[in-house]
Amino acid sequence: MYPADLKYTREHEWVRVDDASGEALVGITHFAQEQLGDVVFVELPEVGRTLTAGETFGSIESVKTVSDLYSPVSGEVVAINEELDKHPERVNQAPHDTWMIRVRVAGDLPADLLDASAYEALIK
Repeated sequence: MYPADLKYTREHEWVRVDDASGEALVGITHFAQEQLGDVVFVELPEVGRTLTAGETFGSIESVKTVSDLYSPVSGEVVAINEELDKHPERVNQAPHDTWMIRVRVAGDLPADLLDASAYEALIK
């Protein structure tokens, strides 16, 4: 169920790294969107902001709650998914295909990122 080409955090974000460009897409997992319920708003950072792995980069609001979003990698935000301004429900419809931010990764990936099987074991 969880794509093998993604890495996952214990806070339920995913990251897809493109080794060729050194950039990574970040979103939330199916489990996270299921726990949140219907997403009504996503607050994302400014392009150009520098993030440290584990740092809050924004928030996501659903009919149930507001939750922080945490960056799985360190680096500079090079793009945000502006489509989420008008269509935050895309996070519910296709969580593993709906990215929130694109980050130019600085340094190595954190050692605590999980592969799909480890993430599935975490949420069971």
